[in-house]
Amino acid sequence: MNIKHDIETVMDIEHLVNSFYQKLQINPVIGYIFMDMVHLDKKMYLRDMVNFWENALFYTGSYTGNPILFHKHLNKIFKLNAGHFIEWNTLFTTTVDELFSGEKATLAKQRAVGISSVVQLEIGY
Repeated sequence: MNIKHDIETVMDIEHLVNSFYQKLQINPVIGYIFMDMVHLDKKMYLRDMVNFWENALFYTGSYTGNPILFHKHLNKIFKLNAGHFIEWNTLFTTTVDELFSGEKATLAKQRAVGISSVVQLEIGY
């Protein structure tokens, strides 16, 4: 039996981010968006995502990007829709649940849905 622990360290966040993006790459609904972002340095992007989630969960100040601007740019390229966000939220939540259990795991899922809602409003639907 695999006993899950809560998200406690940056290594836990790295595990979450890497696991999520491995699943994302092969996802039939939204995987193409990540795979087609050829202009991105994917290692740097994943590092940014670790910093983003570290800041979102532990308030470290380690993330300085702007997810709204990034998603507005993505929307110009891919025409994002509610289905993309539903799939992203489902995949992220499922990944958290597979790996972790506890207060920070719950917070990660809540933050993901909240941020997703704000991004959707900001890109105009």
